[in-house]
Amino acid sequence: MASTSQPLRGKRACKKIFWAVFPHACFILSLVIYAFLGALMFSHIEGNRKVNLSEEYRKFLQNLWYISRNLSDNMTENEETFKEEIHDLLNTAEQDWFVSPKDKWSFFGSLFFCCTVFTTVGYGNTYPVTRIGKYLCMLYALFGIPLMFLVLTDMGDILATVLSKSYNEFRKLQSKILASKLCSGSTSNNGDELKSRAQSKVVINEPLTIMDVLKIQPGVKRKPIKYRNAEIFEMLIARENEHTKLTRGKSIERWSSCPELARGKTMSRVIENFDKIGKQLEKLDVPIALMVLVIFVYISCAAAILPNWETRLDFQEAFYFCFITLTTIGFGDTQLEHPKFFLFFSLYIIIGMEIVFIAFKLGQDRLIGLYKKVISFCGEKKVPPKKVYPK
Repeated sequence: MASTSQPLRGKRACKKIFWAVFPHACFILSLVIYAFLGALMFSHIEGNRKVNLSEEYRKFLQNLWYISRNLSDNMTENEETFKEEIHDLLNTAEQDWFVSPKDKWSFFGSLFFCCTVFTTVGYGNTYPVTRIGKYLCMLYALFGIPLMFLVLTDMGDILATVLSKSYNEFRKLQSKILASKLCSGSTSNNGDELKSRAQSKVVINEPLTIMDVLKIQPGVKRKPIKYRNAEIFEMLIARENEHTKLTRGKSIERWSSCPELARGKTMSRVIENFDKIGKQLEKLDVPIALMVLVIFVYISCAAAILPNWETRLDFQEAFYFCFITLTTIGFGDTQLEHPKFFLFFSLYIIIGMEIVFIAFKLGQDRLIGLYKKVISFCGEKKVPPKKVYPK
């Protein structure tokens, strides 16, 4: 029986892990498929369009040749006029005159464009030109942006759980260190040692056993019968726990004996996992300074790596570019020479956007609390004191 129960327990544990990870994997996989489908669609529509060198292109070349011919050796006299004419002429130029659509709208270039659409970054370097491409871009963003926010909310739960647990473990470690320092300064008699242990356990929020509580009491040594009563009581509790485990095991066996009931229970658990999306993010409560430090370290790591293939960027420019990207500002003033390398940072962008989103939410909660305090303070100041009239 023991040999057969162990594989069953392993299968059940694997199933639990699978169904727990399933919603997160489902969202991320949906976003990846959506990005690849969009890349195929835009590369076909925008990359295969024909570029006709219109009359405007010929006029552009003629005007450029005319301005360059009229340049005199004495350029300082007409420098301002020359700059204005060149500026006005370059504003009339179109991007298709200098870059081939197939080179610009390759699969990786289209994939990079799709990522800038549903992440709402929108650098502005790449944009659809054809009318059908513009319509499809609006439709693509209409469904892609909610999917992206759903992925951000889902991953926010994971990051919120990791951050909260890490912060709580740090606080527990800090309390243990403080408790050990307090205990080291106490006296060495047995009664004081037991009390200091109990106090240290209270500090780190660990529950005391019945025997520890009884040992702290001063009259326990004189009455050994209480020890027996406590041992009997603990044995009863252990027996009750074993009984509950057996009943749970029997209920699991009933579910496994009926596949339809087991399938229904599994589906209900999966639906519950979908319903829990965003709950951990609402419970997160860590210092805002910690989130600012995490964002600074996170962006600094990418800023140190990005100049390895984007040689035009130094650390400061890369830091600025990563900050503009993760905050979805996307000015478009910094252009990447190798955007397909930056696609490998897609997971970095998603996680970074989530960290920034968590920091913004914490800042929003702090601002709401500040406004509440200010309003309550002003309300207390303006409330006139009650007059007591004599009877």
